[in-house]
Amino acid sequence: MPVIYKVVESSIVTDEALEKLINNFTSQGWHFDGIQFAMREASKRPAMAFVLFTRTVEDSAEKKDAET
Repeated sequence: MPVIYKVVESSIVTDEALEKLINNFTSQGWHFDGIQFAMREASKRPAMAFVLFTRTVEDSAEKKDAET
């Protein structure tokens, strides 16, 4: 089964914001795959986060069937 990838970019990199983002997309049927952070040179805090999700084509089709 082919896999569909989704990358969500967030410039708000707090635990609350990332938790909300992850919960939002996993409730839509996406599977959390990981997070990549973009760092600033002058700071230890990340400037951005790229949150990765996956879904199989079968998962996507089942969700559409359930909605109709």
